[in-house]
Order: sequence, then C-alpha cells, then structure tokens
Amino acid sequence: MLLPLRSIRRFLRAVLLLTAAAMATHSGWAQNAGASSSFFARYQARVTATQNAQPHWITPLVTVTPRLEQELRADFVHQYAPNGAVLWTYGNGKGLELIPEWHTEILLNVPPFLDHSNGAEDGFGDVSFMAKERLYARNEEHGNGIVTMFLAGSIPTGKSGNGSCCAVVTPTLAMGKGFGLWSLTTTAGGTLPVTNSAGLGHGILWNSVVQYHGARSGLARLFWPELELNSTFFKGGANDGKAMALATPGVVIGRVPLAHDAQGRPGRLGLTFGAGEQIALTRFHTYNHATILTVRLPF
Repeated sequence: MLLPLRSIRRFLRAVLLLTAAAMATHSGWAQNAGASSSFFARYQARVTATQNAQPHWITPLVTVTPRLEQELRADFVHQYAPNGAVLWTYGNGKGLELIPEWHTEILLNVPPFLDHSNGAEDGFGDVSFMAKERLYARNEEHGNGIVTMFLAGSIPTGKSGNGSCCAVVTPTLAMGKGFGLWSLTTTAGGTLPVTNSAGLGHGILWNSVVQYHGARSGLARLFWPELELNSTFFKGGANDGKAMALATPGVVIGRVPLAHDAQGRPGRLGLTFGAGEQIALTRFHTYNHATILTVRLPF
C-alpha cells in the first residue's frame, strides 16, 4: 500500500521534531551535568543502572513492554474500518516516558489527532497516561526475565466523537522471558470505565509478542523482527460476547546511537524506528489492515 504524500511528510516532520527535541534535551542535560555531582548526572546514572538490571530487548510496536524505558515516542497508524473508511491516527497516544525512580516509569502521552476519510470531523482524541511498577527484573546475564504492573488511564478530552464519553482506567500485568536471541512478552489487563460501565462495557486485553534479535554485534544487532498477537474480549456494552484478534508482523530497528562519550562509546541518546501491519484474524473486527509506523528517541 502506498502512503499518501501528505502522510509521509507528516511522518518525516515528526521525526525531525522529535530529533530536535531530544537533541535539545540531551544538550541541556549535558550542560547542566558538567559536574559529576549535579542532579542531571546523578539522574541519568540512576536511569542507566536501573535499565542495566533488566533485559535489553527492544520495545514492540503494539504491546506495552514490561521494561522501563525513557524516550520520546510518536506512532502513526493507517487503518481501514469494516465499511471501507480510512482513518489516520497521528501520535497514537504516545509521548514522553520517564524513569523517576529505581523501579518506576511514568508515561505522559500527547492526545492523538484523528484524520477521517468518511466526512467525520477530524480532531484530537483523549489525554492518556500510564505508570509502571517493576516487580522483578534480571538482565541477560542473570536470568533474562521481567515482571511489571501497569496502571493506565484516559480522560475524555476528545471532541466530535474522537474520544470516549468517560474516563477509563486499565490495570495490566506484564511478563517477559528471554531465550538466547529470542524473547517472549505477554500482557493481560482490562478496561474499567469510571462511569457508564453499562454502556461502554469492559474489555479484556491480551497481547503477546515474540521477537528475534538479529545479532549480538555488528549491523544486524539493530534489527528486531517480531510477531504480535493482539486480542480483545468484550464484556458488556455494544459488543458484548464478541472477541477480536489481530496478528501484527513487523520489525523494529534500534537503537541507533546519536551521541558518544569522550571514549567513543555510545551515549544514551539514540534513534529507534519500525513498521508493521495489523491483520484481523477473527470475523468480528472494528478495523483491519492497520499499518503502524513508529519513531522513538531514547535518552
């Protein structure tokens, strides 16, 4: 499928903006971290230490990783509804990810912008956020596994049907295990509407992903092909009793170093990007053939 020129331009513009933002952040922190005892130097050293205690897999395209990550991220999704309508979602509810404490990550997401093809009014969706608490972690040398709890939430800020009517919270349990160059991650959670639960219903969300690391060293180390299975089971609401499953083959490439220290070793600032295609496996589906593009700037 050929992407519209306008969409390609928006994707490239977002890459440039994210790069500029991350470079500015990195530069500002580096200037403030001239002394080894500065707040920013200590902060980044702690982030590096807590990430070194966990597996170093790449974050999948769809499944939320149980790993703690610190990055700027934007996703772009082009999907088809069953009636043939096309929807572009810019940003896809991603944003800033920070590690403020040894076992904790917070995600502050920018509302997605929805671009419809069927005459519906375009606009921003809901504000969302997430907190992760890592319960168990072992890096590749000491067990290669991780267990983390999430608590996500959304606030109904979207207009003209581009968001939910009500706030929703989503608790999730995530686990991952590595086997050599392979890794398996699975997450299970549920949507809990704060109000109007009878109308919205509940969704049981189950995502699993298997990834392969191209190599430990050399250029192939940047490549992470993957296959995800993304399932939703509906309880209550308009889709009560129905289930939707999607397969998502794709590849993530990263992290490409964008900075090095005085000894020439890669610094924290990098570039990660990837693409995949969601394909409906069940007769019932709210969308199908969703192309996913992702760009991330870990720092």
